[in-house]
Order: sequence, then structure tokens, then C-alpha cells
Amino acid sequence: MTTHAPPVPTSLLAPTYRWATIGMTGLIFLAAFEALAVTTIMPTVSAELDGRALFSAAFSATLAASVSGMVAAGLWADRSGPPAPLLVSVLVFAVGLLVAGLAPSMEVFVAARFLQGLGSGGLIVALYVMVARVFAPVDHPQIFGAFAAAWVLPSMIGPPVAGVVAEALSWRWVFLGVVVLAVAATATILPSLRSMTRSRREPGSTRDAVRRLALSLVVAAAVVLLDLSSRSWGPVAVGVAAAALAVVALGLRPLLPAGTLVVRRGLPAVIAQRGLISGCFFAAEIYLPFLLQERYDVPVWLSGVTLTVSALGWAAASHVQGRLGARLAHRTALQVGAFLLLAGVAIELVSAGLHLSPYLIAAGWVVAGAGMGLQYPRIGSLVLAASSSAAQGANSAAMTIADSVGGATAIAVAGLVFSAL
Repeated sequence: MTTHAPPVPTSLLAPTYRWATIGMTGLIFLAAFEALAVTTIMPTVSAELDGRALFSAAFSATLAASVSGMVAAGLWADRSGPPAPLLVSVLVFAVGLLVAGLAPSMEVFVAARFLQGLGSGGLIVALYVMVARVFAPVDHPQIFGAFAAAWVLPSMIGPPVAGVVAEALSWRWVFLGVVVLAVAATATILPSLRSMTRSRREPGSTRDAVRRLALSLVVAAAVVLLDLSSRSWGPVAVGVAAAALAVVALGLRPLLPAGTLVVRRGLPAVIAQRGLISGCFFAAEIYLPFLLQERYDVPVWLSGVTLTVSALGWAAASHVQGRLGARLAHRTALQVGAFLLLAGVAIELVSAGLHLSPYLIAAGWVVAGAGMGLQYPRIGSLVLAASSSAAQGANSAAMTIADSVGGATAIAVAGLVFSAL
């Protein structure tokens, strides 16, 4: 009886993949860098543009637009392939950066942030579909591991670099400088886009596409409303939050595979896990600097080191699972990753409750980051493996929508609970 050895992964920097890998991870890196850099410089931006009242809107607008961008890019990619939606998304993202860098008022800046969210949401989904068309299935864990690292690295360098640029030059160059880098990253993947087989598919229902886009806008608006309700506590805030949560659930249902909200076995459970782990991780993470500063009197800059070491754990776990490839089963990676994430959050809760050492808090968040690093790439691989070529865009969009909405919803709910306590 002949036994077949598992396929051997190809290096991401092999001639076949090299420029696609560089360009795709570069675009992911720039989208992540911009998201983190804005958080650092927003106080300066809002003060200079006299827009303190629109401070939160600069973030809410980006979130709202990213959900719609994900849906639109997914529908477009399924109809005609990823090249066109990817290039248009990058263009919209670059225009948003340019307008933000030149914004004369806070209102214009918020509009620019809307464009950035629309473009970044679209390009992420288009890149996921491009992975399915360019990379062999055995190489998917590797490239998704590279994507995860490209998301994590900005958390280590984004905030300090943005702060240095804003102080040495101007906050505007945090946006204008990225435009040039985005153009360069896009140029490196053009050969892969040109060589990609053009697939012409039977167009789906236009009515269904319009319905999905409308629902994405409703979900985004409800998430923003939920976020705003978390800024105060009382019967009105609780009522608004409950209504917003109901709208989010009802609006999400048609945008995700059937059974996702009840965690049905198979693809729905995988996408549900993406949303749940994002909510668990990010809702806890935003309070760690607050805990360290208020409870332990840790300086502001040093409290951010906890997030940096977590990023290192995330990147290391992503690298390990990529190197292991098929030797590490997807199910095992998700089970171990979920255990590490829950263990990390539990360490934070116990440390806060018993006033334990801040070093234990940092160590616990490294464990949680490692759990995320194991799960994120494998969830992406599983979604593509369970998708037909005609559904890769829709399912990739569903995964990223679950990611964004899950994280934002959990953060808003955590804020409501925090206000109450």
C-alpha cells in the first residue's frame, strides 16, 4: 500500500510568490499601521482642527465604512475576481489618506476617515480572495501567518513612529507619507494581478447585492449607536444599547453564513469563532493600560509595553503555526489557541482582582496574544477551504465582518458594564 507524504509548503519568497507576498503583506501592514497611528495622534488632530466634539466620530465613521467596504468587495470579487475590487479599494484608501492629510476642518477629516475605512475594508477582503487564486492551499497557513504578523508589527512601531512624525514634522505627514507607501506596495502585486485568470461568473441577483449592502450600513450604524450609548449609564443608555444589539444581530444574520449566530457546526462555527475571539481579546486589551496606570501608577509610555509584548506573542505563534503547516491540524490549532486566549484573560482578571504583580499582567497578555496568533491564520485557511471559488469573496467578507463587528460590539458592551461598575 502506497502512502503519500503531505505536500511540502513553498517558501513565500520563492520566485512564484515573492512580489505578491511583499505587496500583499505591505498593504495589510499599512492598513494596520494607519489604524493604530491615528489613535496616537487624534488628540493633536482634534485640537488643531477644533473638533473635540467629533473625536469619536473619526473612529466610528471608519468602522461603519469598513463593514460596507467588506461586503461590496466580497460581492464584486465573487462576480469578476479580486483584481478590480483590490485596485479600487487601494485607490479609495489612498484618496482618504490624502484628504485627511490636507483636511482644513474636522468635518473634512471625518469624511476622509470614512473613505479610509471603505478602502481598507475592501482591500482586506480582496486580498483574502487573492490568496485563494495565487497561493496553493498548503501555503495558506504561511501567508495568513504573514498577514497576522503584518497586523501585529504596527502595534509595536505604529504609535511611537506616529508620535515622532507628528512632533518632528506634522500629524498630516502620518497620512501623506502612507500614500506613497501604498502606491509602492500596490505596484509589487500588479504582475500577479495581470497573470491571474480572469473568471467570468454568472452575476448574482442585483436585488440581493443591494440588500446586503443596505444591511451592512444598518449594522455599522447600530454598532456606532451602541458605542455612543456606552459613554453613559442609565435606563436610557441601557435601552438604546439593547435596541442597538438587537439591530446588530438581525442585520448580521443575512450577512453571515446561515447558522453563524447559533454556532452551527462547520463554516458557520469557524466564522463565529473569529468574531468571538476578537471580541474577547480586544475588549480586554483596551482596559489594560487603564489598569496599569490607575492601579499600579505605571507611566503611560510603559503601560503600552504590555500591548507590545502581546504583539510579540501573537507574531511568534503565527510564525510557529506557519512553519508547522499541515503537521499541525487546524482543529488542534484552534483548540490550543482558544485555551491560551482564555487563560490569558483569566490571568488578567485574577491579577486585577487580587492586585498581583504588573509583570504577571504582562505575562498573561503574552499568553493571550499567542492564542490569537494560533487561531487567526488557521481560521482564514479553514474559511477558504470550505468555500467554493464563487463564494470565496462572500465568505472572506463574512469573516472580516464578524471580526470587526464582534470586536466593536464587545468593546461597546464592556464600556457599558465599565460605566455601571
